[in-house]
Amino acid sequence: MPIGKSLANLNLGEFDAAVQQQVLALKDHPEWAQRAGNVLLIGPSGVGKSHIAAAIAHRLIEQNIRVKWCTAVALVQSLQQAKRDLDLMTAMTRLDKYQVLVIDDIGYVKKTDAETQVLFEFIAHRYESGSLVITSNQPFSQWDQIFPDTMMTVAAIDRIIHHASIIEIEGESYRKKQSLKN
Repeated sequence: MPIGKSLANLNLGEFDAAVQQQVLALKDHPEWAQRAGNVLLIGPSGVGKSHIAAAIAHRLIEQNIRVKWCTAVALVQSLQQAKRDLDLMTAMTRLDKYQVLVIDDIGYVKKTDAETQVLFEFIAHRYESGSLVITSNQPFSQWDQIFPDTMMTVAAIDRIIHHASIIEIEGESYRKKQSLKN
């Protein structure tokens, strides 16, 4: 988990009312994680997506829900290695011990068949069996830059958004605003 990114130091007042309400609902009602619901945080770089994801994850851990944090690139590299070792299903099943898996910065996955194939297989594997919290600096309309073909893009988005809370964050960089205050 990222250090120093919790609800205690998340200035929710910096976000619009709709984002504040969604974050508070996710924080106060963790049933979404127990029902294998997903959370998508979408917005430009620096607006606070990862901080919100980490804050929600910390809150879930406080409520005895198992959470794992990983960058999308690290997850994909790990899954690719497992696939090369003919052990992909075991690697994905190992991650099932976490009720919630946070995948940070999905937009930075390179668009190679091998990378996107294992990412898609993992999303399909987790569908309705475990929760994903995903941050992305790309709106859904640009996810064809992540997945190599339209059918895979549509199928991945469909699985992720079914049973999902989608939080769209706009505005100036949260990091910039916080640094100007210090």
